[in-house]
Amino acid sequence: MEIFIKIYIFIIGMIFGSFFNVCIFRIPEKQSVSNPPSHCPNCNTRLKPRDLVPVFSYLLSGRKCRYCKEEISIRYALVEILTGLLFLLVYNKYLMDIQTIQYLVLISLLIIITFIDIDHYIIPDELIILGSIFVVVFNLIFKVITIKESLLGALICGGGVLVIVYLIEFIVKKEVMGGGDIKLFAMLGLFLGVKNSLLVALISVYVGAVFGIISIMYSKIKNKEFNSMIPYGPFISMATLIVMLYGEDIINWYMKFIL
Repeated sequence: MEIFIKIYIFIIGMIFGSFFNVCIFRIPEKQSVSNPPSHCPNCNTRLKPRDLVPVFSYLLSGRKCRYCKEEISIRYALVEILTGLLFLLVYNKYLMDIQTIQYLVLISLLIIITFIDIDHYIIPDELIILGSIFVVVFNLIFKVITIKESLLGALICGGGVLVIVYLIEFIVKKEVMGGGDIKLFAMLGLFLGVKNSLLVALISVYVGAVFGIISIMYSKIKNKEFNSMIPYGPFISMATLIVMLYGEDIINWYMKFIL
């Protein structure tokens, strides 16, 4: 029975991933995510139900639009598979718990935010506002964490990052982090509370540093100029996933290490 539940969760994740592709494409363009219905961005032909089956439609169509034969980016299928896998990971960790719903919503927001940030170097305010309103109302009803803990998380994590960023920018005289990233930290504070959101902030620095070092080394090997403009949203998202899955273990290990 459990295997069928996991298959179901994975399929549901892929279906949501298909919708997230629409959000990733339309939200930065200030377009409605519901109207007009899904269509080919090249020929504008409205897609039929058989064109909207996650992953399988992409494969069966030969990775091209059925109508104009324009090649379809593999990223559409990858987002669908990624969403299915992340939904499954969250379910495996929290099972049939109310916290699972909260974290699935958070994962959904982070997937959309990550790819928009990669494409456009922005984190749309509407996604931060939507996530913040959801988690406050959700915690008022279900009390996954207390409202006090949630608000303190937003204040300490978002505010703490803001102060640190301003101090660094004052010293180096240039922007080191966008306002969208700071707002994202504040939203994560609402979802995760003080300890876990601060852990996200810390881990994101390490993830970003590793990526930066690899990028610099790769640029030198290929004799290319290093592009210092790197979206930070994906690092925050990866750090959040780590904390959602292993945050308690990391904190317990650290406490044992220092005591």
